[in-house]
Amino acid sequence: MSDLNIRPTAHALGAEILDVDLNDLPDSTFERIRSAFVEHGVIFFRDQKLTPEQHIAFAERWGTININRFFGKLEGHPRIAEVRKEPGQTINIGGSWHTDHSYDEIPAMGSILLAREVPPTGGDTLFASMYAAYDALSDGLKETLEGLNGVHSSRHVFGSAMPESGEFDGRIGNAAAATQDAIHPMVITHPESGRKSLYVNPGFTIGIQNWNSEESDPLLKFLYRHAVRPEFTYRFQWQAGSVAFWDNRATWHYALNDYQGEMRLMHRITLDGSALSRA
Repeated sequence: MSDLNIRPTAHALGAEILDVDLNDLPDSTFERIRSAFVEHGVIFFRDQKLTPEQHIAFAERWGTININRFFGKLEGHPRIAEVRKEPGQTINIGGSWHTDHSYDEIPAMGSILLAREVPPTGGDTLFASMYAAYDALSDGLKETLEGLNGVHSSRHVFGSAMPESGEFDGRIGNAAAATQDAIHPMVITHPESGRKSLYVNPGFTIGIQNWNSEESDPLLKFLYRHAVRPEFTYRFQWQAGSVAFWDNRATWHYALNDYQGEMRLMHRITLDGSALSRA
């Protein structure tokens, strides 16, 4: 498909790929989509009428599916996680800046989110480029970060330290599995693009290895503020049948919770990644 329409959505990241059916992709078209994913960090599709089986088949073209151990599963399809918020619930899932699975020793490569039901207004997702965030740092700070590792954890989000709320019953569980921490370089070299990317996030990074909190908190807070400067971000408006596929090694995302009293149902498939490296 030589006329594949790839339209960048913002200067820093994102591209919408138009007039394509994810259930009918020749290899040549798929390779162009793969290149767009690596280049833009997050890619978007509209009007996709995918069954769960087709969603899985598309994901498997990219790699091995990672079954999230905390999210509720789609009945009959354990490889698909449900990201659900009922009209009577007030807390959403993913309602702060984060990148998926950074708490794992080998973090996820990416996540493919399919909108099944969306509110009439609201429920957008914000994305931020960690390439752009890194590139805009001073040379002095880049040099400092090159030698540092971040400590990432799931305990405070999914484990016994998670704030108790009956709202998460059936949506998030298995707290006993949230026991491990992971150490990753604070600046990584993306394994496919070769670009440097800032790799910390407010959701799961809890400190800097071998630094105490008085030392690490100011630096992390600065990086968190810096990384979401407007020029590094893009806001995606969902429609039923929309798909967003983001690169967890190069982006953050934030699901806005501005649709109280409305239903929002998304199906998410996450893909295994590889160990992260500075070089």
